[in-house]
Amino acid sequence: MQKIHTDNAPKAVGPYSQAIVSNGFVFTSGQIAINPETNTIEATDIAGQTEQVMKNLDAVLTASGSSFDKAVKTSCFLADMNDFAAFNEIYGRFFKSLPARSCVAVKTLPKNALVEVEVIAEV
Repeated sequence: MQKIHTDNAPKAVGPYSQAIVSNGFVFTSGQIAINPETNTIEATDIAGQTEQVMKNLDAVLTASGSSFDKAVKTSCFLADMNDFAAFNEIYGRFFKSLPARSCVAVKTLPKNALVEVEVIAEV
């Protein structure tokens, strides 16, 4: 088991790793729209937050030796299911390999984020 850390993604906001590589797979922790340079959520809309989430995931996947193209499963959490269409449009630009996916609405997310995404991918 290998813990993954990159300065190109936000530091963990709790006692967990950005990702773990095990048995040929990387398991990312959920990423929210924190800009790693400022350590804040700057975007206030779902499109801007989704873009930042994807940048964060790209950094973590790259640090683990993986990529969006190797994703096999994603779990997506939205604070408001009315944001699904806008989220889905941006998500689709990154996950062209069409991994399996769950997408659910939740009451609240850390730091009042609008979206959180976690990924399981091959390394």
